[in-house]
Amino acid sequence: MKSFFAVLTVVAAIIAFWYAACVPMNIKGVLDQAERAGAEITPATAKERRDMGTFGLVAKNTFAIGDTWAQDRPRLPAPHQVAVELWKTTVQKKVTSKRSLIYHGQVTLSATLLGFAIGTGLGILLAVGIVHSKVMDMSVMPWAIVSQTIPIIALAPMIIVVLYSIGVQGILPKAIISAYLSFFPVVVGMVKGLRSPDAMQLDLLKTYSASTSQGFWKLRLPSSLPYLFASLKIGIAASLVGAIVGELPTGAVAGLGARLLAGSYYGQTVQIWSALFAAAILAALLVALLGLIERVVLKRMGMSA
Repeated sequence: MKSFFAVLTVVAAIIAFWYAACVPMNIKGVLDQAERAGAEITPATAKERRDMGTFGLVAKNTFAIGDTWAQDRPRLPAPHQVAVELWKTTVQKKVTSKRSLIYHGQVTLSATLLGFAIGTGLGILLAVGIVHSKVMDMSVMPWAIVSQTIPIIALAPMIIVVLYSIGVQGILPKAIISAYLSFFPVVVGMVKGLRSPDAMQLDLLKTYSASTSQGFWKLRLPSSLPYLFASLKIGIAASLVGAIVGELPTGAVAGLGARLLAGSYYGQTVQIWSALFAAAILAALLVALLGLIERVVLKRMGMSA
């Protein structure tokens, strides 16, 4: 109960700060609209207001504070505006509608899951090779680390162009970008997990004349599962980011990335923020699902989650 109230307090503080931030962010637009409507503004001219700080404008035009939370196209939408937009584009829209966030979320989710499966499989295979081969440890691991220093926003268009040039289109290019972001956490976590058994446990297997494969299946792999699930939670979130980024350079008409692009093109900041929150909610659900699977698997193995 104490933790619940602590979380509730933090959420309330974030929302209060958000509402407070909307006032200086949106005040200039509100005052411009009020001036066109014939209201008395201080300072009177738009040029003077441009040269004046936002907090000063708020102090001299307190009557306009309420309007900063109700603009049609605010710089920073208020929390209730985002909540209303989420409600309209999820509950009040058919799932098949092109304006439904559930529809766009399904498109992004399909690329996310495919990329996550590719990235996870590749990451596990690389981790097994790195642990059992010193050559791979010295050659592959540094390249895996270096690969993550390349900005994905710069790499994604190149991947899309190359794949399109050889006729690969649709979900696969987005999935590859998604896999690119998700494989590294899996590699690092799995390597750490496979190396987690201590020397006494490894020596015990040697006394039983256990083979390398027996040591892997009976000791290294079970010991690595807690590390693997921790890395999978990071990987699934990164995979979602990769799927969204993969939608941006393609000019996609469906997906959360396409929703962000459309909102950017038409200055619909509320739409942009609702798509961002939809992506965050989707990521939270995926991580929660992995957490549930983790608890079930580790419990059946007699390990504490």
